[in-house]
Amino acid sequence: MYNTSFGKIGVICGGLSSEREVSLKSGHAIAHALLNEGFDVEEIDLKTEEEGEVVAVLRKAAIAVAFVAMHGRFGEDGRLQAILEEMELPYVGSDSLASAFAMNKIISKTIFGEYGIPTPRFWTMTPSDATEAAIRALPLPFVVKPCSQGSSIGISLVKSFGQAGQAFNAAFYYNNNIIIEEYIDGRELTVGILDNQALEPIEIVSKNQFFDFEAKYSTGKTEYVLPASLAPDIRKRVQTLAFRAHRALGCRHFSRVDILLDKENNPYVLEVNTIPGFTSTSLLPKAAQYAGISFSGLCCKLLELAAGSSISSVTP
Repeated sequence: MYNTSFGKIGVICGGLSSEREVSLKSGHAIAHALLNEGFDVEEIDLKTEEEGEVVAVLRKAAIAVAFVAMHGRFGEDGRLQAILEEMELPYVGSDSLASAFAMNKIISKTIFGEYGIPTPRFWTMTPSDATEAAIRALPLPFVVKPCSQGSSIGISLVKSFGQAGQAFNAAFYYNNNIIIEEYIDGRELTVGILDNQALEPIEIVSKNQFFDFEAKYSTGKTEYVLPASLAPDIRKRVQTLAFRAHRALGCRHFSRVDILLDKENNPYVLEVNTIPGFTSTSLLPKAAQYAGISFSGLCCKLLELAAGSSISSVTP
């Protein structure tokens, strides 16, 4: 017998972005966990970004609550959330406006500045701006990023101007607006946020020059240290900063905040991920597990937050 607390749950995953395969893995893990908890669950592999078609797919599925597990474009940029809001379907995760703010690195870093949240210095460019003179005016080393991509896609570390052309081309492939960020040599940390609580920081120790796509998804390329080896006052500072960034963008339910800690233990927020990886080995679930929350318990907790009520026991 299904747990009928919320009706049918639709786990929306897949999509058409460069993060499709990662999203499918997240969606499958979430659906599997909720099925094991007795819920009526359907995995919805969304293969369209056209609003009318999305509405038709969701109406056909006849879901009562959506668990959004789509990483990257359309899933994290607020467009899917706006459709769910128009349909008056409750869903897990940040609303359309906060999602759009977090996905756009220029907007999010501007908001961080308005709230006094430290973030690395940055510059923005379009293809017409990226002249040789403009590029050579940038202080080396620097990081080049597409404005609106996740999973470190299209990101390059530039240590010499000879590397700049390839780096800029890689970023412009994904967005016409790119961000050039001051490189800060330090420790990479990530902090999960769950229901207005900052979880234990995780240190990311990559064998690559930085935590790029290969490091994230290739076996043996990265070590994750949980809990991160931090003095108590530094740990508290990092957690507080992560929560401030989450709140500044208007996020809700959960997120994962990426932070750099420089050699003097000064933390800088890089970005807020509103739909981070969601398998049993992903970083937010790892931090939740450390706090005593199982993967299935985490999924159930997020359903509660989306629906605004507690989960009842499975009906006999």
